[in-house]
Parts: sequence; C-alpha cells; structure tokens
Amino acid sequence: MAIFLTADSKILIQGITGGEGRKHGARMLAAGAKVVGGTNPKKAGTTVELNGEQIPVYAGVKETMAATGADVSVIFVPAAGTKAAVIEAIDAEIPLAIVITEGVPVHDTAEFWAYAIEKGNKTRIVGPNCPGVASPGKSNAGIIPADITPEGKIGLVSKSGTLTYQMMYELRDIGFSTCVGIGGDPIIGTTHIDALAAFEADPETKAIVMIGEIGGDAEERAAAFIEQHVTKPVVGYVAGFMAPEGKTMGHAGAIISGSSGTAQAKKEALEKAGVRVGKTPSETAALVREIIQSQGL
Repeated sequence: MAIFLTADSKILIQGITGGEGRKHGARMLAAGAKVVGGTNPKKAGTTVELNGEQIPVYAGVKETMAATGADVSVIFVPAAGTKAAVIEAIDAEIPLAIVITEGVPVHDTAEFWAYAIEKGNKTRIVGPNCPGVASPGKSNAGIIPADITPEGKIGLVSKSGTLTYQMMYELRDIGFSTCVGIGGDPIIGTTHIDALAAFEADPETKAIVMIGEIGGDAEERAAAFIEQHVTKPVVGYVAGFMAPEGKTMGHAGAIISGSSGTAQAKKEALEKAGVRVGKTPSETAALVREIIQSQGL
C-alpha cells in the first residue's frame, strides 16, 4: 500500500518541455513511475524524449487525461505561471496535483487553494515549493531521489525537502511506505494532518515520522489531531532549535512571533500528545528504530 501515489498512478508533467520538467521526468521514469504525457500548448502534437521513450505532449491537462488516463500532475511551471497551471489542473479534475515550483506568491497559492475548495476539493494539491511524493518501489512524482531507501513500513510527512532525504537515508534499513514533502510556504495544499490521517488509514504503515520547522502553528494543530485520531506511533522532529530569536529563517513559512512558532513550543505540544521528539535528525531516527523494535512492528 501507499498513500496518494501508487504503482498504478499515471503521471503527466505540466511544463514537460522545460529543463526541469525534462530532467525530473527522466528521473521519475527511471524510478519506475508511469509518466504518460505532458503539456505545453505551443508544442501540442510533438513528443519529448525521456530516457529513450517518446512522451507525447498535449495542449492541456484535460486533453492529456483524456488521451492517457493520467491521474497525477506534477507541475514544473515557472512561478509566474503556476497559478494558471494549478487552476487548469483543478478544472480538469485531476485527482492529485503536485506543485514543485518555489517562489509562488502567497496570494496566488491562496487563490488556487480557495478555487479547489470552491470546485468541491476534487483535486488534492501538494505544495507548492515541495519535493513531491515518493512511494519507494512503486512510483515517484517530483524531485525526491528514488534510490535513497527501499519500500517499508514507515510513513514520512515533512515540510523540508532536504530533511526528507536525510530521514529516508537514516532509516533506509527499515524503509518507507510513502514520503510526502508538503512544502514550507505559509499556505500549502496538503497539510501534516492530511498525511497523518492517510497514514493512520494505511494498513502497511506501522509508524509515522513528522518533520516540522519553526514558524506558524501547523505542528501544534497536528499535535492536537494526533492526540484525538492517531493510534500509530508518531515520532517528530522540528527544525530550528538553534534559530536566533526574532529572525525569519529559511522557508517563507518560518516566521515566529513571541514564543508562538518556536521549536521548543512545537516540541512541547507534540510531546503532550504522546509524540516522541528528537533534537536532531539522527536522534529522531534512533527513536523510530527503538519504537519499532520495542513494539515489534
């Protein structure tokens, strides 16, 4: 099993003819993902060669879905065109749209997120400014390297791309069901809570790792959800324990006001909900290993 992305997922790439779309499209194919088409209105009817395969290019998402049965879009469109690309995906009612692009104006994200809700939430948005979703051994949609870890029993949800990769590497001996990079912008589509609920419902996921970072209150809200709704063991890590007070760090979402949004405040909220929290990625991985061994998972 996997959440959001399975071995049967058929992926289209919005922006397939650009440098990033080509590079990561080839990577996804090499990882075993089913990349079935892409979009560029100016190059409809042509093909793009990825790993020796000729991938057809269509005018838009709706046409690609009709021709190929695609049910996932990975968006590699420059920031200025991202809002229009996501709205096109929502209008086509594609079930999953993964927005890799960074630097998307928060106002644009708010608009397309609200538009998705208005249209009945038929499209799950992951991102923007995220590394994507990887279900090791099954499929790979985005920029997460496919060779870090085999498939296994840990579910991972993370705001940070690089910490996603590090945690996958640290726990590669156990392996992962799905790794979801949700992005660190102030407004995102899929949240920690969405991923936690999906992992809780996935019979193959035995333990969950949640990576957060300073700023906002997403981790505090996730802690409240875990306390009420999650029965599986959850281990957390919050990036930013050493961040200077009052300084905006890293992602646009990492903004602290007073004690709200600090790593310590998030750690305390998570621990109150029964989540064990590591002070470093390596310590976090050690906690996961300990729980899996002690509980015989």
